[in-house]
Amino acid sequence: MLEVTGLHVAYGGIQAVRSITFHVGAGETVALIGANGAGKSSTLKAIARVVDAAGGDIHFCAEKISRIAAHEVIRKGIALVPEGRGVFARLSVLENLRMGAYICDAAAEVAQDMETVFAYFPRLKERARQLAGTLSGGEQQMLAIGRALMSRPKMLLLDEPSMGLAPIMVQKIFEVVRAVAADGMTILLIEQNARLALQCSQRAYVMESGEIVLNGESAKLLDDPKVRAAYLGE
Repeated sequence: MLEVTGLHVAYGGIQAVRSITFHVGAGETVALIGANGAGKSSTLKAIARVVDAAGGDIHFCAEKISRIAAHEVIRKGIALVPEGRGVFARLSVLENLRMGAYICDAAAEVAQDMETVFAYFPRLKERARQLAGTLSGGEQQMLAIGRALMSRPKMLLLDEPSMGLAPIMVQKIFEVVRAVAADGMTILLIEQNARLALQCSQRAYVMESGEIVLNGESAKLLDDPKVRAAYLGE
C-alpha cells in the first residue's frame, strides 16, 4: 500500500532522514522504532506532506504522492495522528470530530462514522459537548485518533500515541489501536515504548541517525540481542 524509496528529509543543513526505503502492505501494522532524533517523526511528516522531502519518492496505492499538497494526501486516504495530539482546544469533542470529516459531504456517513468512533472510544461520547482543551491527555489522544478515523482513511500514521500518558491510559489506547487494526486498517506506528510497538505490529524498522539499520518481523526483533540491549532495556 505504501512504498517509500530513497527518502531524504532535511531542515536547513541538518539531514533528519537519509535515503531510507521501506514499505507497508495493506492491512499491516508496521512500527518505526529508534531513539529520539532518529528521524521517525520526520518520516511520517514527509509521508503526510506536512514537511517537504528533500529527495526520494513516496507511492501510495501505486500512485506517486511525493509532491501533492497535504490536504490531498488526506483525500487519497492517509490520516496522520500527530505527536502531541494537536486537538482544537477551543472546540468541543463533536466539533473536533466533524473537523476530521471535512472531506465527506454525506451527513449520513458522517453520523455513521461518529458512532463508529464512539464505539471505539465510549468516553468521547460521554464528553461530546466538552471543550477538547479540558480533556485529560489520554482523552485528547482518543480524540486525535477518532478525528483521524472520521476521514475514512485507508492508512493511519500514529506518532507517539502513548507519549505522556499514564500506563492505564496507554493500555486503553493500544486496545483500540489493535481493534482498529483487526478491523482491517493499515497502520504505520511510531512509539517510544519499543516493546509495545513490537508487540502490536507485524513488522518493524529500526532507525538510527536518519537511517534504517535493521528490519524484520516484530516477534524476531523482540528476541534480537541488539534490539533488546538498545531499546528494551535488557
